[in-house]
Amino acid sequence: MLKIGELAKRAGVSADALRLYERLGLIKSERLPNGYRVYDPQIEQLVKLIRRGQRLGFTLREMADIVALLAEGDMTANQTAKLMREKISEIDAKIAELEELRGVLTSLHAQPCPLRG
Repeated sequence: MLKIGELAKRAGVSADALRLYERLGLIKSERLPNGYRVYDPQIEQLVKLIRRGQRLGFTLREMADIVALLAEGDMTANQTAKLMREKISEIDAKIAELEELRGVLTSLHAQPCPLRG
């Protein structure tokens, strides 16, 4: 069993992040009689998966759904591919929105007082 500080160090996250993940139901700990949290060493891989998902643009809510599917053994390769395609579509939409915003700002930039419209 790992104490929270040990798990945080091994997984490359803060203890606060682990507490948040636990509060959101992403991971579970056991409590010692002194109140300390201890984690199964296998949780380290799950925490790393959660962090990687976040870096790829998945929200913690989305990661909670993914973790639940994985825990049930119900996540297939097709479901994983579908999640990735959906995330790519979201990113493409955000890029298009930002490009449009950039165009507006670029055209306003040349005006003497662009915020007066």
